[in-house]
Amino acid sequence: MELLDKIQNKTAIVGIIGLGYVGLPLGLEFASKGFKVTGFDIDERKIPVLNSGKSYIKHIKEERIKSAIDSGRFEATSNFSRLTDCDAIIICVPTPLDEHKEPDLTYIINSGKIVAQFLRKGQIVVLESSTYPGTTEEILLPMFEEAGGRRPEARGQKAEIIGAQKVDTKNYTKQTTNYVVGKDFYLAFSPEREDPNNPDYNTATIPKVIGGMTPECLKVTKALYDHVIVRTVPVTSPKAAEATKLLENIYRSVNIALVNELKMVFDRMGIDVWEVIEAAKTKPFGFQAFYPGPGLGGHCIPIDPFYLTWKAREFDINTKFIELAGEINTSMPYYVVSKTMEALNFSRKSLNGAKVLILGASYKKDIDDMRESPTLKLIEILREKGAEVDYNDPYVPKLMPTRKYKYDMSSVELTEKNLEKYDVVLLSTDHTYYKENSSFIIRHSKLIVDTRNAFKINGLSEGKIFKA
Repeated sequence: MELLDKIQNKTAIVGIIGLGYVGLPLGLEFASKGFKVTGFDIDERKIPVLNSGKSYIKHIKEERIKSAIDSGRFEATSNFSRLTDCDAIIICVPTPLDEHKEPDLTYIINSGKIVAQFLRKGQIVVLESSTYPGTTEEILLPMFEEAGGRRPEARGQKAEIIGAQKVDTKNYTKQTTNYVVGKDFYLAFSPEREDPNNPDYNTATIPKVIGGMTPECLKVTKALYDHVIVRTVPVTSPKAAEATKLLENIYRSVNIALVNELKMVFDRMGIDVWEVIEAAKTKPFGFQAFYPGPGLGGHCIPIDPFYLTWKAREFDINTKFIELAGEINTSMPYYVVSKTMEALNFSRKSLNGAKVLILGASYKKDIDDMRESPTLKLIEILREKGAEVDYNDPYVPKLMPTRKYKYDMSSVELTEKNLEKYDVVLLSTDHTYYKENSSFIIRHSKLIVDTRNAFKINGLSEGKIFKA
């Protein structure tokens, strides 16, 4: 097989659609292993940044990008007609929820349409975006099979608008037969497992689940990822691979919901949930520690479980357990605000008119990723209740617009004078920076609400720190 030969001798060109937190590190990994990589994105602002060797994601070092660019093995573009030059196409685009918490497959569908316009025989397409079981087979497969009905004769022409990218359809020659998966092209699903800024694991060292539409598809997919990933884990179908990703994140969502609920229960009982967790995790079997917080963040855990609940309704199944976990986790920002009101009450202050400084805007510590961050919801609730809200985050100098929030806010400098002017300091993200400067923060803050157990209560801070 020509494609397998190209993969084995690393002459295959790899195309990555979506150069965000998943696609960019994956593309750089392929480049570092000797493959030529073309990265595609509809955001025109990213292209010159990457091609100049710069990074717009803090935990992805510029040295990696510059090395890949200088070697000639990596290039970013918004010209999707160059997909025809690629032998492997990997789709790494967002899969958000809509306002009704139902799957929004716009990015997958638009990407699939673009790929279908330029699909040629002998290519492999892999979807990495988290989604419900059946997406690869039900959405992408028909598009790519029908792509055999036309052949691109002129690249780079522009006519039909798909998403933000224009592609051509007018100069395609009609054919009478569709492409056959596993013969004319190859299709698979392989869920991303990125954990930004994880000190122990990265793209290359996290085992990769792969599921092909046919045995030949699985064979090609395994050959491709075996070059860059420490271990591939084949499963019987794309559906099984899609379900694997959902199970991983539902497991985390449910267990986080459990400790979040216990936090509220134990608080009423006068018990410190963090003390209980530390004691419980000394058991060498049968227990894994999960920790409470102000709400779920990131692109996976707050979103992925709802993809399964939505799909399950097609089979007349109600996923009550998953939905209950979602309800608890979604309610946590409201709980934090109520605890902030209680803390202010001890100081004879009202939340209405209070000056609040939130520490941390990213969804997890020591990264700049704001996706689904509970801080964004906290700002909304606090403002609705009349508070004046600012934030500080050493990784997020300005709150960039998201699909839901359009805040015009910049990080406030963490100085003695600034801390002293706020009625309450609310810790949302436990950046290492805050722990290292905890004495300074405690000394100059009037009141602290700690959602992450980051600040230790002692004689000097007793009565000043409230856990939420």
